[in-house]
Amino acid sequence: MRKILLCIILCLTYDSSVMAQSDSILLDDVEVIASAHKSSVLSTAPVQYLGSNDLLKFGVTDISDALHRLAGINILDYGGTGGMKTVSVRGLGSQHTGVSYDGITLSECQNGEIDLSRYTLNNVGGVSLAIGDNDDIFIPARQAAYPAVLSIETLKTLPLDYRAHLLTEIKTGSFGLFNPFVKYTQRYSNSFVASVSSEYTHADNNFPFTLKNISLITHEKRTHNKMDSYHGEVDLRWSINRLSNLWTKVYYYDNNRLLPGQVVYYTNISGQSLHDKNAFLQTLFTTRSNNGNLSLKVNAKVNWAASIYKDAVYPGGIKDASYWQREYYTSASLLYTPVEHIAFDYSLDYAYNNLNSSLATDTRPYRNTILQSLTAKYSVNRFTAVARILHSVYLNGEKDGEGSKDMRRLSPSFSLAYKLLENQDLFVRASYKSIFRAPTFTESYYYLYGSRDLKPEITTQFNVGITWKQNLSNRMDFAATLDAYINNVKDKIVAVPYNMFVWTHINVGKVLVHGIDASLIASYHFDSQQTLSLSGNYTYNKCENRTMKTSEYYRNQLAYMPVHSGSASLSYENPWVNMSIHGTGMSMRWANNEHYEGCNIPGYLEAGISIYKTIDIGGKLTLRGDILNIFNKQYNIIYMYPMPGRSFTMSATYSF
Repeated sequence: MRKILLCIILCLTYDSSVMAQSDSILLDDVEVIASAHKSSVLSTAPVQYLGSNDLLKFGVTDISDALHRLAGINILDYGGTGGMKTVSVRGLGSQHTGVSYDGITLSECQNGEIDLSRYTLNNVGGVSLAIGDNDDIFIPARQAAYPAVLSIETLKTLPLDYRAHLLTEIKTGSFGLFNPFVKYTQRYSNSFVASVSSEYTHADNNFPFTLKNISLITHEKRTHNKMDSYHGEVDLRWSINRLSNLWTKVYYYDNNRLLPGQVVYYTNISGQSLHDKNAFLQTLFTTRSNNGNLSLKVNAKVNWAASIYKDAVYPGGIKDASYWQREYYTSASLLYTPVEHIAFDYSLDYAYNNLNSSLATDTRPYRNTILQSLTAKYSVNRFTAVARILHSVYLNGEKDGEGSKDMRRLSPSFSLAYKLLENQDLFVRASYKSIFRAPTFTESYYYLYGSRDLKPEITTQFNVGITWKQNLSNRMDFAATLDAYINNVKDKIVAVPYNMFVWTHINVGKVLVHGIDASLIASYHFDSQQTLSLSGNYTYNKCENRTMKTSEYYRNQLAYMPVHSGSASLSYENPWVNMSIHGTGMSMRWANNEHYEGCNIPGYLEAGISIYKTIDIGGKLTLRGDILNIFNKQYNIIYMYPMPGRSFTMSATYSF
């Protein structure tokens, strides 16, 4: 029976990264340059990729939906447009998942969690997930310091002519959604291109939901949930010469939203609001030697963020709190390839972070971080191996108090892949990685929720997998991956939400995570204009407390970690109207580690449909419509934070 189930999973699941290709093509006088995403079939570690064509073809509606299409990912979602969304991979927690934006890692020193609701699909050219160390060794040491890295890339269309190019989109939908976007790009010389993008999002988020209180069932509406956000970006690209390039990005984000809080029986009064601001300037410089065997990459970034939290229900600002954080970060990576099959990389990163708040208990913590990594890669014929050693140093302090202890550690990792058959893309791979995570400022210092004695997490990852890509005929092809993994976590720091803004943090002690990620994509080409594609993924993830055998909580699944999760999509591309149907779901979860009665969150399966049509009218006009949660399924991802029921979105995108 288990073998039959495994075969069904392999036939219904998919990893879009198996179709990712490195590319630099010319199309309609526009040069499209994309980063080299190595196929998960070929990589020494699991790598998944969704390009802009995949996002459109498979009916992906937002970043959260895109991540549901990747195996191994667990998302915490507070529901509604603009609701906080964080991501963790293979039960390791959101602080243990790095998020890179156009090649440079995003930072959040307060609680370590990146809110992905800030990044919409309007300007996204691709989303990728690398678990462990993949074959790309030319990376900053900070990226090597995470067990998994989610990379978000913006659209990279560089015009060859000197005309202005415009990309505009307007989206509307249920619950007051209004989302216009515009991007202007122009080449000013042979070596200089500039682009400016701007986006505004408004949503009332007053969606209905059903509330069950034992035998009493009432129909309610989510209130005090409105949000208005704006974000803008400026990108400047300078090709200094044929060997050197400079890319500078300026980013600003501003989101003012009301927080409805948890659903409470007999009342829906809430006075909570949150105003988030974030601005950063980042620069990426790359150069290489004439013979190409020596390459240098230098990153620099200045980041500022503010969070202003208010609760009007409590007069006199009793629960109000404002936080301001800053980061100054730089990184240098040197890649050396002395011979064809061998490469070495040395990366050195430095970051300074500090945080202050309006709280009377504020002690103004700060941290100096020094990361160094040395990596070697050997690749010949059908065999590839990557080895890395990472040295981490965290120097902690407080301006108005005594900081937590300094931390140092060496973290090794190793991965390899072997092609089993010379004439077929059939690979086996294995990887090992040891990682050290220091507690965040909230975990270490903050009143009632932090402790200077909180221990750091030490995580050990093991992964073995098999991948296969095959053209069955001139019309049909498929690619599949299957990975099994074990993660041992010592002194795991677990964040459990108290409300949308405040979390409690505890050390579980020892956690054992084991599971399976499976994926497959299959396409059938009726002719050059019609293609039927089946895609999906499945994750089995046991994330258990293994601290004390005598404890009643021994072997409990950790809070908010589903054992089963997955998604599937079926798309039909044709000359008339393209369409896709898709679904995501997960099994039941617990809202706490103790598994108290009544705190279980039922599993769910959500389905949707998407249709779109692209018309050439002197430019490209794409009209799209989506129906989300088509069966109006009532479900929660976070306990007592209902997700929207059936809804729709419509968008029109025009580019020239």
